[in-house]
Amino acid sequence: MGLFQGWLSLPLLFLVTGIPTEASLEINYTPVLTGKTLEGSITSSTFTLDQPNGQFNNPNIKDTDDIWLVVAFSNAIQNFTAPQSPQGIIHASAFLEKKYYMTIRARRALYSNETNAQDIRILRVGNETNCTVNSCNTPLPGPGPYRVKFLVMNDNGPVAETKWSEDITLTKPVQLSESRAHKSVGTIVIIVILSILLGLLFLALVALLVYTCFDICGTKEISRPEDSVQVRKYNTHHTYSSPDAGRS
Repeated sequence: MGLFQGWLSLPLLFLVTGIPTEASLEINYTPVLTGKTLEGSITSSTFTLDQPNGQFNNPNIKDTDDIWLVVAFSNAIQNFTAPQSPQGIIHASAFLEKKYYMTIRARRALYSNETNAQDIRILRVGNETNCTVNSCNTPLPGPGPYRVKFLVMNDNGPVAETKWSEDITLTKPVQLSESRAHKSVGTIVIIVILSILLGLLFLALVALLVYTCFDICGTKEISRPEDSVQVRKYNTHHTYSSPDAGRS
């Protein structure tokens, strides 16, 4: 009988002292894409979330606890298991293998309710293009879709977590088709030819103006004020009488 009771007490012992596999506290918050008017809020490798301000004020969460953003492919969220220590955190370098990773480590002071009206409180996922640390917020590898949630951890393991977001799909990069590429090359050639012809026409007009100016201005002789003008002396016909007029 005592042995039977001992076997019955083992599951209870594991429930009390065993290591939890999930965070014990679920925060009633769902991460959402930002509703602010921002250029590039969703691109081919990034998306922008609203900060979860005021969502981590539970007394079970300490100021020293780490708040991670978990990013996962939508079809892999059921595979995510909260790590039991900081050493088990999956970083972006293993994303394509694990289909999820953790990034943007913060403390709850960053997500406080004390906001300035001029502050833009957002989180841009995939914004770091050149970094070497494990927690790097690297660009996302494709359009997704993705889902995210926040996970609070300390040295003993997970403390709290939010709900998963809805699916987030990135924009697909626009690929220039081959036909459009040929059209673009033809358009460039036509523009170059027209530019050359326009330049030649301009040079011809300039040459014509120069030639006309030299033709008109170079053949006309302009007299100078100091040039003297000699006038032949002549007598009018009525000032002298005829030689035969005095003979009568």
